[in-house]
Amino acid sequence: MPEVYVKNVGQMLSGDVSRPILDADGLIIRDGKIAEVGRGLKRPDGAKVIDAAGAAVLPGLIDSHCHVVLGDFAPRQLQINFLDSELHGGVTTAISAGEVHLPGRPKDRAGVKALAVLAAKSFQNFRPGGMKVVGGAVIFEKGLLPEDLAELAAEGVRVVGEIGLGSVKTPEEAAPLVAAAKAAGMTVMMHTGGTSIPGSSTVTAAQVMATNPDVVSHVNGGPTAISVDEARRLVEDTDHTLEIVHCGNPLRAVEVCRMIDERREYHRLIIGNDAPSGTGVVPLGILRTMNLMASLGGLPPEMVVAMATGNTARRYGLNRGIIEPGKEADLVFADASMGSVGDDFLGGLAAGDNPGVSVILVDGQVVVTTSRNTPPAKRRAVIEG
Repeated sequence: MPEVYVKNVGQMLSGDVSRPILDADGLIIRDGKIAEVGRGLKRPDGAKVIDAAGAAVLPGLIDSHCHVVLGDFAPRQLQINFLDSELHGGVTTAISAGEVHLPGRPKDRAGVKALAVLAAKSFQNFRPGGMKVVGGAVIFEKGLLPEDLAELAAEGVRVVGEIGLGSVKTPEEAAPLVAAAKAAGMTVMMHTGGTSIPGSSTVTAAQVMATNPDVVSHVNGGPTAISVDEARRLVEDTDHTLEIVHCGNPLRAVEVCRMIDERREYHRLIIGNDAPSGTGVVPLGILRTMNLMASLGGLPPEMVVAMATGNTARRYGLNRGIIEPGKEADLVFADASMGSVGDDFLGGLAAGDNPGVSVILVDGQVVVTTSRNTPPAKRRAVIEG
C-alpha cells in the first residue's frame, strides 16, 4: 500500500474536543493509518500526493444512529444504496442502532441472536462504496438471557440497539441485560422520547436514568422529543453520552446544544442520522445536523466536528475519528460551498450551510474524488498524478 502525502491544508480539524484545531498543514499516511501530522512535512519517496488546496481536512464523519438492515437496502423506504450515498456526505462509518426494519424480523431468542450475528459479520465483509459499518446491534426481546450477551460479543456483536424498540421496555426488565452487555464490552443505546415504530414505547428521563445506558439515543426525539425539562434532567443529572439526530425535533436539538454550550461539556454530544426511517432517507443528514448545531445551536463549529467524529469513536471504541498518529486514515477534504457566505469550512458551518466535499479517504485509500451530493467546494482537493 503506497504512502500518501497530504499538503496545503487550510484547517486541520482533529476531531478531538480537547484540541479541535491543529497547528498543521499536512500529514502522512502509511499502511492505512495516519503516521505524521504537522507543518513542513517532507514528501516520502514514491508517496501519492493530495493537495488540499487550502481546504479543511477532518476525520471521516461517523453516523452514530443508522437503521441498516442487510446489504445496502432500506426496506422502510424501498430504496437501495443509501449508505453509498451517505458516504458522499462525508460519512465514512455508520453504526447500527438495530436492524429493526427487516421484514419479518425475528423476535424469539434464537432469531434475535442469529440476526445480530449475521448483520455484524456481513458488514465486516461488506463496505458500501467503501464505508465501514458497525452492524448487528442486538435488540432486547423477552426471552433473551444475560449469558447470551457474552456469546454475541464473542461473535463480533459490539452494540445493543435502542432499548425500547423491542419487547423489553422497563428498566427492571432491561437492567440484567444491560449489565451483561457492558460486562461483555458492548455499547448500550436506549431510545428516548415518543414512539417511533409500532411496538416501540415512549421513554422518559427517569426510565433512562434507571436503565443506565451508555448512549441516550436521539435526546431531541426520534422523531418526537421529550420535554425541555426532561432533556435538562438528562444534561444536568447524568453523565451519559447524548445523541442529536437529523430525524428528530430541531427545536429540542437547539435547546440541548445551548445547555451543553453553557456547561462546556462538548465531549458528551454525538451526532446521528436516525435513518433510513419513516422520516426518510437523507444522505446529508449528518452535515445538516452539524450546521444546525453550529448555527442555531450556537456551538463552536470545530466542536461540532468533534461531536460527529472523535466523540462517537471514543464512545464506541473505534480507532478512528481523530487526526493523530496511529488512527485509521478515514479523512474528508471539504470547504465552504460555492456561494456560501462562509470563508472556509468552519465559517460555512457556522452560517448554516452544508459544506462542499471533494476527496474522501478510507484507510488511506481514495473512495470519492468529488461528492455527488454536496454543493461544489470553494477550494477543492486535488490528487496529483
